[in-house]
Amino acid sequence: MSAYLAHLKKHLARPVLRDDAPIALDLFAGCGGLALGFEAAGFRTVGYEKNQDACNTYNANLEGDCHAKILTAATKYPIKPDIVIGGPPCQPFSVGGLQLGMDDPRNGFPAFLGAVGQFKPKLALFENVRGMFYKGFDYLMQIIAHLESLNYSVEMKILNAVDYGVPQKRERLFVVAHRGFWKFPSALQSPQFTAGDAVRDLAEVEPPNPKYLTKSMDDYVARYEKASKCIRPRDLHFDVPSRTVTCRNLNGATGDMMRVALSCGRRRRLTVREGARLQSFPDWFDFHGTEGNQYDQVGNAVPPLLAKAVAEEALRCLKGPMITLKQIKAKRPERAIQPELVGFQFTNNES
Repeated sequence: MSAYLAHLKKHLARPVLRDDAPIALDLFAGCGGLALGFEAAGFRTVGYEKNQDACNTYNANLEGDCHAKILTAATKYPIKPDIVIGGPPCQPFSVGGLQLGMDDPRNGFPAFLGAVGQFKPKLALFENVRGMFYKGFDYLMQIIAHLESLNYSVEMKILNAVDYGVPQKRERLFVVAHRGFWKFPSALQSPQFTAGDAVRDLAEVEPPNPKYLTKSMDDYVARYEKASKCIRPRDLHFDVPSRTVTCRNLNGATGDMMRVALSCGRRRRLTVREGARLQSFPDWFDFHGTEGNQYDQVGNAVPPLLAKAVAEEALRCLKGPMITLKQIKAKRPERAIQPELVGFQFTNNES
């Protein structure tokens, strides 16, 4: 067993939760990458996700229940969570998703903010692409202003999954709204894991229904990489962490696909399990649905090891002291809220 697989076994064993575990309401839950990290840290999760196959994956692997439902700002939830977490769809703010922001019908932030306003927990956090810092920056500032109007202190930081034991360079924005004392997790001091640590043992074993690149596909890749001025072919290189795993490169076009170069000279598209290893899903975590849907579940997920690092800090914050409204207001700038930009009208009745 590689050091990486031993690391996964140690940190992401099947969750066994205490009855008094704090409850995390997990919105836009996908297959449960964020939830797996939170359950590993000691939370109980309740998920909501519109894709039934992803819900089936979540329910087959996690202690928490995931409900197939399309969320809106007005959705009511039959629980009282200690924390609201989630990954509102990233396509409105990603380069691959055209960065339509609040004008994208997939925008999930009104639903996320609606849940935070409904429960006003001590802590809420969401993950999204770093593209929110660019074309989506004005909208991000409105989201933060909305959270501040609900009397939260709000902090944000881009975290790279490779710093938390994930064998993949993956930068994502985390925004945390809290009424306690929060700090982002520190990067691990141990060496980074590589793609080889994650999938070397799988790469040379022919999987069922392998997807080898044809000569015409190899020729297309060569033209694509020449036009893109690639210094190093975009195959999976075993001596370094992988590039970012996404739906687009796991299950998408030939030019950008995640692929492994084999000792026989052929190249093969990554399998679902290989993609899951790069995302830090343990091998006991099984995916449900069609192969294409499983690829999407893997590519959309928050890497569980990164999720656990964030969840451990969330648990510390929840167990720690509250800060006063006066302290919260003293440390933040004044911002004007434009409700039409946030996505819905709201009323703050909290004193």
